[in-house]
Amino acid sequence: MITAGNLQLFLEAKGEDEDGTFRNLAGVMKMNMSPKKWKVASYETELELLLDLSHPFLAKAVQAFKLMRIRVGGSLQDQVLYNVGSYSGPCHAFTKIKGGLFGFSKGCLPMRRWDELNHFFNKTRALVTFGLNALHGRHQIKRGVWGGDWNSSNTLDFIKYTVSKGYQIESWEFGNELSGKGIGAMVYAEQYGSDLIELRGIIDNLYRKFQPKPLLVAPGGFFDKQRFSKLLQISGSEIVDVMTHHMYNLGPGVDRNLVKKILDPHFLSRPSVTFTGLQQTINMDGPWASAWIGESGGAYNSGGLHVSDTFVTFKLGMAAKYHTKVYCRQTLIGGNYGLLNKTTLMPNPDYYCALLWHRLMGTGVLAVDRVNIAPHLRTYAHCSKGKPGITLLLINLSNQTHFTLDVHNILNMNLHTTQHKTLKKKTSVVHNLKTTVSWVGSKSTDENLSREEYHLTPRHGNIQSKTMVLNGVPLELTKNGDLPSFRPAMVKVNSPISIAPLSIKFLQFPNFYAPGCE
Repeated sequence: MITAGNLQLFLEAKGEDEDGTFRNLAGVMKMNMSPKKWKVASYETELELLLDLSHPFLAKAVQAFKLMRIRVGGSLQDQVLYNVGSYSGPCHAFTKIKGGLFGFSKGCLPMRRWDELNHFFNKTRALVTFGLNALHGRHQIKRGVWGGDWNSSNTLDFIKYTVSKGYQIESWEFGNELSGKGIGAMVYAEQYGSDLIELRGIIDNLYRKFQPKPLLVAPGGFFDKQRFSKLLQISGSEIVDVMTHHMYNLGPGVDRNLVKKILDPHFLSRPSVTFTGLQQTINMDGPWASAWIGESGGAYNSGGLHVSDTFVTFKLGMAAKYHTKVYCRQTLIGGNYGLLNKTTLMPNPDYYCALLWHRLMGTGVLAVDRVNIAPHLRTYAHCSKGKPGITLLLINLSNQTHFTLDVHNILNMNLHTTQHKTLKKKTSVVHNLKTTVSWVGSKSTDENLSREEYHLTPRHGNIQSKTMVLNGVPLELTKNGDLPSFRPAMVKVNSPISIAPLSIKFLQFPNFYAPGCE
């Protein structure tokens, strides 16, 4: 699974809601008209901060992933026109107007800005997913519902310009949150599916000399089984390459119970219903397509203040188990859920979690059998990335239980887990990886092997700390503004495994053979 960040990069938005916030622009990074500037609108405040595209750490933060996917789009993408080709209208920023989608006028993307963005994408080797305007030419037929044929002329000119400049767009996404009941606007599945066929023809024609062609991604909204199925049935075979959905399972960012929800394993498991539903829908109606999470920030409307940007959040594990190929985190910069601080650009704790996942967890996902193990210990196993063996991820959601695991079975790797609570009550459970995963090597050779451990804890034990600690060392930028080194603790491979309360641990086992792991 590829981890990715959302840079919702469009135009400067002017104006406020009645309560003094930018509604539904939470954490949206928009493009200012002045050269080399982006503007960020925060949902919680009126703060507007200009960010310099040439900021040295911005590029470093993206380059650290080597191939980070950047999704360009968001709430106002269906209001954006492209100043290219036959377009002859004004090219202005968004302005606040009564009755506009999300309370804003249409905006315009000048090609000068598009050139500058692509220079940044090329410099950082980013994989780009661009969200296209899927409402152009339509009209509102009733509240929240848009009808009529999509006018593809502006999109055609825009993609044609992009191809002529040699810009590498890995995928084109059609619209933002227009499926199901829609967020702000919706288009019926019949019309939307028909328009996808037209967009597929545009992409195939303009990229006929290119291989591979960019992917076509849709619908970029909240999962609705009936509408997702109908979309695949209407558009037909091989039209949509990726079915992408958005997920904000924690609810609104203003919820005072966010931390409680994040630490509740039963609440965190609820998205499995959505993952299973999407997987079944694709298997039944579109087996040629893959599943992505196109946007997820835990809590919507910019995330939770002093929660979404702290140690307490981490959510990649479950998505991979359900064949999710790409996970786009909302956002790279902007709002309370940004991976980078919106004022300083310093990494928030989730940035380091995402980076370690990206570096350590391979694409092969291993099934984990759990027998009588406490739900507060979350367990995920993948083939290691770029090296033999497997990587085990443990997340301890308990604030009072210290888990100790002992590897003892040379074939089945039974992990005997002891829970040590503050009340000194001890219980034993057994945690098994399936027997298709086996431990390779004899005891004599095992004694000379070490495993790598990356133990992540919050500074001073405060789960709402904005400083992540790795193996006892705070993760902070160097004096030169570079990322810190991620030094693992080297532990004898057969030593007991322990995980402290409210902490995260990645463990790389070098001599663990699992079928399917190359």
